[in-house]
Amino acid sequence: MVAVAGLAVCFPAPAVAQIYSWRDTEGRLVLSDRPLAKVSRTFAVREAAMIRSTRPVPVASRRSTEYDGVIATHAARNGVRPELVRAVIQTESAFNPFARSVKGALGLMQLMPQTATELGVLNPFDPVENIRGGVVYLRRLLDHYNNNEELALAAYNAGPRAVDRYGAVPPYRETRDYVARVRGRTGLTTRSARTRVYRSVEVIDGREVPRYSNLRPSSR
Repeated sequence: MVAVAGLAVCFPAPAVAQIYSWRDTEGRLVLSDRPLAKVSRTFAVREAAMIRSTRPVPVASRRSTEYDGVIATHAARNGVRPELVRAVIQTESAFNPFARSVKGALGLMQLMPQTATELGVLNPFDPVENIRGGVVYLRRLLDHYNNNEELALAAYNAGPRAVDRYGAVPPYRETRDYVARVRGRTGLTTRSARTRVYRSVEVIDGREVPRYSNLRPSSR
């Protein structure tokens, strides 16, 4: 579900152009008219009017921050860490709202068309709709895996069936690399944080009313 995302740059080219391709450090396919890295394959393109190359969008760029408000709103509404949402978007699309993967995933959070429909996302390329749907889906996965972010991320990438089959992050290189990249970008562990919940009972009009809180009740 990770998209080849980046910034399109046009170069004038002769009638026959040479395109170089390689994978960057995050596994994205990069195309260029210059061998800027260890080239894995080259392609001769006849009568090419231009060459399109891709490169990752820097995290500090304007594109990576212009959706902060939308992320904060939907993260708070669904009880998801905004840092996690940002890390997922950066890993999925490098904050390119028009990203489309070879598997058909669309937009900032790379929603598959069927998933987008189920979430009520009418236009996956609309950043607000895409983020809303993606955060809701991420919340569902967190609920399914008892707030274990690592398993939720693995399911976001490989699908819940794969995670349920193995009862852990599936042994797929792409999925394990994906989880590791998101974990690194959050600055925090993606393993679920355990929250202690305290139960107390208050007697009101002779009736016991249970209360739940993350704060230890007083000795009274």
